[in-house]
Amino acid sequence: MPGFELFGDKERAQVNDVLDSGVLMRYGFDGKRQGHWKAKELEQALEKRMQVNHAQLVSSGTAALTVALSVAKVGAGDEVILPTFTFVASFEAVLSVGAIPILVDVDDTLTLDPAAVEKAITEKTKVIMPVHMCGSMADMAPLKALCDKHHLILLEDACQAIGGSYQGKFLGSYGDLGCFSFDYVKTITCGEGGAVITNNETYAMRADHFSDHGHDHIGKDRGAEGHPILGYNYRISELHAAVGLAQISRLDDILAIQKRNYTILKTVLEEIDGLSFRRVPEGGVENYSFLNFYLPSQTLARIAATKLSVTGVDGCFYWFDNNWHYYKKWEHLKDLKSLGPVSDQVKKGLPDYHKTDFSKSDHWVGRNISCLIKLNWSLEEVEERARKMASVIKTIVKDHSVAETKVKG
Repeated sequence: MPGFELFGDKERAQVNDVLDSGVLMRYGFDGKRQGHWKAKELEQALEKRMQVNHAQLVSSGTAALTVALSVAKVGAGDEVILPTFTFVASFEAVLSVGAIPILVDVDDTLTLDPAAVEKAITEKTKVIMPVHMCGSMADMAPLKALCDKHHLILLEDACQAIGGSYQGKFLGSYGDLGCFSFDYVKTITCGEGGAVITNNETYAMRADHFSDHGHDHIGKDRGAEGHPILGYNYRISELHAAVGLAQISRLDDILAIQKRNYTILKTVLEEIDGLSFRRVPEGGVENYSFLNFYLPSQTLARIAATKLSVTGVDGCFYWFDNNWHYYKKWEHLKDLKSLGPVSDQVKKGLPDYHKTDFSKSDHWVGRNISCLIKLNWSLEEVEERARKMASVIKTIVKDHSVAETKVKG
């Protein structure tokens, strides 16, 4: 990860097709486009690859989440349960439809803790939104059971996990709706883009309409189209879709490279005493875009992340101190800082996240280091990286053990 590291003739050929036709918009201009329908082709490729009945391309992963919530008729005052560890887009999409983001703890999967989810369900809950962070999934079977029991919607934010699977189903296809991001640093990229996938025909029809100003797309050249519903502009362009069409043809190669590099790093690191790895639920297969491991304490994890960086091992993230992905620095959510109006329902319904106890999340995220798996490493570079990482971490853990022994002595 990310897909832009594997970029070349396939992408150029697809983009040149669009430039040659002169039609950059995904709808209309039927005669002029010379049979080129890149967005439609990419939707069909996604349906085939993800083994679902419907895929709707949109302009971003955030747009995908917003569209998915909207087609499920999630709105004013509804509660959406999501994890403390995610990207800000997850709760931004919830707020954008007037709903209330209810954050709950993550567990050793670094994703939604089913027990915490169950405790958070109220009469206002409408959606459970697991976020498959860093390429791996939550315990999806218990979450689905909760949705079935309480008649809730299971919406998968799979923006970081395309290609992973759970119980034989691709991530994004297990729930009622699944969302992907194809921005510049995702596993496959359109530059900017996203998609909603589903097997629900009603949701699919609504997504098709809602993402293009409510157009029903019946008729030629848009002239005869009706407007069965209100909608907004979440369209992807043909240029972006063309890049994605080439990229999805590379997905198996990308996943294979990620798995090779991931496995080399993990094999070396698993020999370190005191280091453990993120739990992947039984029946789950990561997309291997990140290697996540735990150190014995927050202090050691923070020191290790800093030391890895200064010794030239880039791409190792300490999310606990990150303002994009962890609740601790989401002041704009906690204080509802917005340029637009915030409804009274959201103001009244949003928990006071300055005071909420997320110590269980802190326990896991605070000890975690997350290492990006790149595609352009040579075999020698991966092996050297593994040696450097092991050396740094072993030294830190050893020094800490010596210091503790001296204090106790």
